[in-house]
Amino acid sequence: MKDRGIQLTDGGVQGVDLKIEVVRGSDGKITSGLVVGNTMNQNQAMILIANPGEFKFNPTMGVAIDELLLDDDYLKFRHRIRDHFSKDGLKVRSIQLSEGKPLLIDASYE
Repeated sequence: MKDRGIQLTDGGVQGVDLKIEVVRGSDGKITSGLVVGNTMNQNQAMILIANPGEFKFNPTMGVAIDELLLDDDYLKFRHRIRDHFSKDGLKVRSIQLSEGKPLLIDASYE
C-alpha cells in the first residue's frame, strides 16, 4: 500500500509540512494528531519537485522539474518523469507536457 501514509500540508508559500489535526480525549490529553490517508498525489508531487540526492534511501530519484524553466526539451522531461515514477512503483499511462499548457500525468501504483 504505497498510496497510504502520513499526509502533508499543501504548503503554498510556507512550504510542505506534516498535516496535523489534534484530537483530544475527554481528559484533555492528545489521542491523535497525524493525518493518515491517500498519498499517491503527494508522492507524485514530491518526486517531481525533488532533485536527485534528496531522497535518503533512493538518491537517484528526483525529476527536478524546476530545471524545465531553463530547458525546453519536453521529450527529455517526459522520459525523466516516466523513469523516476517507475522507480517508485508508479505505472504511467500518459503524460501531457508541452509549452504553454499545464502538466497532466495519469499514473497509479501497480
